Amino acid sequence: MITAQHIDVAQKAAIAARLKSIEGQARGLQRMLNDDRNCLEIIDQLAALRGATQAVALQALEVFAAHCLRESGTDQEQVLVQILGAISRVIR
Repeated sequence: MITAQHIDVAQKAAIAARLKSIEGQARGLQRMLNDDRNCLEIIDQLAALRGATQAVALQALEVFAAHCLRESGTDQEQVLVQILGAISRVIR
């Protein structure tokens, strides 16, 4: 099983930076809501937040899939099941 300790330092830093950005977007949305901003502006920002979370999920999926393929050994069926399971989680 892959854990965060298996992620390359540069990849981990990139994911962490994206998560910090997402955190900032979420706080901005809270401020917009508290400031009674225009609903369409809030919806636009929610869509941007969803896109940002999807992008970081895909980035994590790439890291996971690459690790599984490198460490697969001979049990390719199990690797395929794990990767497909991860894809399923991301697209739900």
